[in-house]
Amino acid sequence: MYQFEKMNRKLLGSQVEEELMNYILDEPVEIGGKIPNEYELAKMFGVGRSTVREAVKGLVTKGVLEVRRGAGTYVVSTRTLEEDPLGLAKLGDKYKLALELLDVRMMLEPEIAALACEHITPDEKRQLKRLCDEVEGLYVSGKNHAKKDVEFHTCIARASGNRVVEVLIPIINTAVLTFVNLTQRQLMKETLETHRAVTNSIIKGDTVGARCAMNMHLTYNRQRIMKIYEEYLESKKA
Repeated sequence: MYQFEKMNRKLLGSQVEEELMNYILDEPVEIGGKIPNEYELAKMFGVGRSTVREAVKGLVTKGVLEVRRGAGTYVVSTRTLEEDPLGLAKLGDKYKLALELLDVRMMLEPEIAALACEHITPDEKRQLKRLCDEVEGLYVSGKNHAKKDVEFHTCIARASGNRVVEVLIPIINTAVLTFVNLTQRQLMKETLETHRAVTNSIIKGDTVGARCAMNMHLTYNRQRIMKIYEEYLESKKA
């Protein structure tokens, strides 16, 4: 049971919206899945139904939920518009989208990692190591690591020192979240090993090592997505 202190309605609505988003991610409620009705959510969060309506409306506005009259409220994305400002998640065929995003990542991220070796600051080195440790800790403990994974790749992009790369960060973030949502922790060992290899190479200034480690990280990702996609296509034939 979720409990909240009494506070003004606007702040309470925002807090319930955040907790509802956490519920969707942690349960998890898959894309296309239906969330509990208004009465059940009000009971779950210990708030009034008007506050629940406000929270649901907020997630509808952010592109996470869709209210279908007479049918209920459904999850249409597990990313808010702030996390996916380009709206790529709405292109449909999430498997094909994941592969196309990985194609773009393979064009960009190995070179971004190599650039980071040359331009990363001491503070950014400490931040990168901390994020690598935090992703590993969340992954191993079975907690949702998606946001920290995004922060990890964002840190590398910013450490490149290239302002155009910073503009491309939303594409990388969308790709990371798309992969995490599809694979559901299927590549823990490979992800942690390659994250660590990328981190160590960048901190040491090893451009070749960083480029190779990032390539390996993305290759593992692509192989897993290809397998999932093939299984999906086979299931449609059955």
